[in-house]
Amino acid sequence: MTENNEELYCIGCGVKIQSDDKDELGYTPKAAVKKGLEKEELYCQRCFRLRNYNEITDVSLTDDDFLALLNEIGKSDALIVNVVDIFDFSGSIIPGIHRFVGDNPVLLVGNKEDLLPHSLKRSKLKDWLRQSANAQGLRPLEVVLTSAKKNQQVRELLELIDKYREGRDVYVVGVTNVGKSTLINQIIKESTGYQDLITTSRFPGTTLDMIKIPFDDGSELIDTPGIIHKDQMAHYLTGKDLRLAAPQKEIKPRVYQLNPGQTLFLGALARFDYVAGEKQGVVVYAENNLMIHRTKTAGATEFYAKHAGELLQPPADITNLPELVRFEFKTKEKSDLVFSGLGWVSVKADSVVAGWAPKGVAVSLRKAMI
Repeated sequence: MTENNEELYCIGCGVKIQSDDKDELGYTPKAAVKKGLEKEELYCQRCFRLRNYNEITDVSLTDDDFLALLNEIGKSDALIVNVVDIFDFSGSIIPGIHRFVGDNPVLLVGNKEDLLPHSLKRSKLKDWLRQSANAQGLRPLEVVLTSAKKNQQVRELLELIDKYREGRDVYVVGVTNVGKSTLINQIIKESTGYQDLITTSRFPGTTLDMIKIPFDDGSELIDTPGIIHKDQMAHYLTGKDLRLAAPQKEIKPRVYQLNPGQTLFLGALARFDYVAGEKQGVVVYAENNLMIHRTKTAGATEFYAKHAGELLQPPADITNLPELVRFEFKTKEKSDLVFSGLGWVSVKADSVVAGWAPKGVAVSLRKAMI
């Protein structure tokens, strides 16, 4: 973006101003650029909303920019708050983050807790998140479950941040779509008048568009832009499709009586095959409006080829959806077959099951949470 052939930069965060892509760094509507130049106060839209409404919006970085950001974090002495999506751990953990964290302590925050059934034992979920993080080389000090949307457990998170930061800066990191910016906004709201833990009067940034919120002791809470994780289910969906696929409200269990040789399709996004075992009621935990279709396994591949994007939705357009890849498991105990980003299917012990998901999207087996 230029004015008289001169490149323009946001005075709030230093990012180059552009008016072409509202999802990219530095976006500012042309009318706002003109007004900003007249006032000699040119802010990108993200900084403008932050200054005027205390509202942080998510932005994404290129892989190179994000590597530079991670390197900066790795060199610092700081507390890391890593936000992940409870429904999409493998798609929301930052690849290789343990290498950049170094010796810095980590709090792992599992967001979207409000979407879980009340019957799900939170202690089991915390243990699973910790084990999953350990498998990625990450050793969190604590695991916290929050709902940024409903402002649940935000005070508990603030207290843990205050306990562990020991005067250091705090970096909040996460991929896109995990609710990190909503959580930061709740932290700002919650901290107003909350023992003056965070002062929200000024928000300077850097060329990487980090937002720095000062603590009262001179250190800062630093909100970092999200990175796009290419193996997220959400990556392949439009906004309309995402609302039908990703849980929006507390999920309700749906029971399907299956014999071996029967298949459930979760829209066109995933497939569950009951391969072997006794007849049983499998329980599906997914977005309440997600269409589930039962059919015979014998013709399921042909059925999918014929009906994906039509009878089987979401998505309505399967052009960008990778082929479904099969993972087979034998259960030794009551277990959940987890489709990252969608939900899970609960099955009994001594069952042979197969889960199919778009190539790159994880399918895994865990001990049943309910």
